[in-house]
Amino acid sequence: MPLLILLCVLLLAAGLELARGYPTAGAGDARAYNSSMCQGSFACGGLNIHYPFYLSNESMVVDGVSQSYCGYPGMAVRCDDSRANATATLRLAGGTNYTVLGIDYDNHTITLADADVSNGVCPMVRHNVNIPREAWLNFTPTGNSTISFFLDCSFTTYVTVAPLPPPELVPINCTGGFGRGRSFLATQLGAPDGNWARACKEVYVAPVQTGEWLTSPESRGRLGSGGYREVLRRGFRLSWDPSAGPCFKCELSGGRCSYDQPGGFLGCLCSDGRVRSMDCGPKKTSKNAIIAVGCYAAALVLFVLLLVVSFLYVRKRRQHKMTSSSRLLKYSNSGGTPRSRGGSDLDSGGVHNLQTHHFAYEELEEATGGFSDTRELGDGGFGTVYKGQLRDGRMVAVKRLYNNGSRHVEQFLNEAAILSRLRHPNLVTFYGCTSSRSRELLLVYEYVPNGTVADHLQGHRAAERALPWPLRLNVAVEAAAALAYLHAIDPPVVHRDVKTTNILLDADFHVKVADFGLSRLFPLDGATHVSTAPQGTPGYVDPEYHQCYQLTDRSDVYSFGVVLAELISSKPAVDVTRDRDEINLASMAVGRIQRSELDQLVDAELGYGSDEATTRAITMVAELAFRCLQQNSEMRPPIREVLDGLRGIQEGGAKAKKYDVVVVPRSPNTVHAPWDSMSTTPSISL
Repeated sequence: MPLLILLCVLLLAAGLELARGYPTAGAGDARAYNSSMCQGSFACGGLNIHYPFYLSNESMVVDGVSQSYCGYPGMAVRCDDSRANATATLRLAGGTNYTVLGIDYDNHTITLADADVSNGVCPMVRHNVNIPREAWLNFTPTGNSTISFFLDCSFTTYVTVAPLPPPELVPINCTGGFGRGRSFLATQLGAPDGNWARACKEVYVAPVQTGEWLTSPESRGRLGSGGYREVLRRGFRLSWDPSAGPCFKCELSGGRCSYDQPGGFLGCLCSDGRVRSMDCGPKKTSKNAIIAVGCYAAALVLFVLLLVVSFLYVRKRRQHKMTSSSRLLKYSNSGGTPRSRGGSDLDSGGVHNLQTHHFAYEELEEATGGFSDTRELGDGGFGTVYKGQLRDGRMVAVKRLYNNGSRHVEQFLNEAAILSRLRHPNLVTFYGCTSSRSRELLLVYEYVPNGTVADHLQGHRAAERALPWPLRLNVAVEAAAALAYLHAIDPPVVHRDVKTTNILLDADFHVKVADFGLSRLFPLDGATHVSTAPQGTPGYVDPEYHQCYQLTDRSDVYSFGVVLAELISSKPAVDVTRDRDEINLASMAVGRIQRSELDQLVDAELGYGSDEATTRAITMVAELAFRCLQQNSEMRPPIREVLDGLRGIQEGGAKAKKYDVVVVPRSPNTVHAPWDSMSTTPSISL
């Protein structure tokens, strides 16, 4: 199908190109010209110069005799390429050269600067700007102003009063070259007093661009000390009007104006090598053009037909996907996830006799107010979550699939199949999903009202400071208990997306781990899962999984280590504003712990350093996080051991409050140092 669409687009483009045709001669008496004597465009001084400007040494030959400009009269540009950096100059009346600073072909303006002011701190202005009569250039009506220079002035003869102070006049303080008398400049045309012109030996007016220097007293105060040089170097603008004279009609027809050396109009130079009186004439509709238009029409009809067929095909396939996904969802309720039925993926594991409640789409639509934006709780891994209330009064969270793409459907079915077999107080309760006959795929969970741990650590609820250290330690214990349950059931489940945004808090701040869209079922023999591409959230993904594409239960341990680092630091897992080697919180935590700089990692408001029991507990949690964040997965402890350690820290803290005694575990000396388990409790109760 994509190949057919590409073919159709190519046909359409070919039809358009053929339908354009070519201009043909409109007059039988057209003269010939030699266009090879003029360059189409040339580069000079970093500028791309082309018609209506042209090189000053170029001209055309018309009828073998007539000499013609290659552009508009008075717009010949000289390119001085004798130096390493070429300079484009334009000569105005009086033989004065001006450096070309820029050409704006869209707005028909050229910016020039006096070539004499490029050198020296206090250059002299020795001429006024005059434009040749035959030139097409004129001063732009806006954007230009002037500076008047009054050189070598003596007031003893003509002026009987003291000189006027600024802002009317600015004395020139530069030395040398200005004569024996005093010299001034004014940011307006002419002298403030008629006597000034008679008292000064030379008066010149230089055009400049309008700028802040005209209105700023600070800028004007620097003009007399050489600051006017920078103003002159910015140049001034001239414009040309292509709509004036016979050139408008000629250029509109695709030609170029031709003028003889005295400045008289010769004719319109056309692309077929002929010169016509006013324009290149209308395009003739040839037989080839008619055929081209027919091809274009046929290509257009074919294009529309293919679009219609493609639309119907995509629509039918989408409907088929929805039906297939519904069937797969029904299979998951009776024999496992879709992949487990194939028997070729490690997701297999015998999900039997799952009792999943099927909700009617209309009921969930009603419960969420028609999926109102005001009910939106957030975005999950592949769907938007809405708050709702069922008819029996239960508050629920409804996840709505973004679209029915194959990957999203697989994740949806995977989450439904896994959640249907899980029961633990620290896992979000799964109420059910829509049936195979539903118009959309929806998952229904218990509503957890207190937001996510990320909300309280770095999000919009961080200012509430509702998670003091004892609550944070309890969050770590309960989240580890949930993961230990997942890793211990038959078959084990690897969550694959452990992060603080997936750890919810109920009204009593108890943990509810959620979002199992990326989870995988594992066999009990401990084999690794090899995936085509690592999935997860940046900052939490196991680096060994990212490099080797091998997923194990220790991948969850690494992610949980990042969660522990967040709990003690209140810092996000990824922050591009931090130093390069500390953008990932995992790298920051390992480095700070290794360098005994824990005080620079821990959130100061938790009481670290001020309360002895809290300081010892945070230190032990940090060391647990250190073990979880090892690059080599074999060096990480299993989640059961992490849970035992956290419970030991929690119980030790309670005993410390009663007996003021805490046992601190030994800290590893390096990343690869052995660690003695601090298990203080018997086997985990699940």
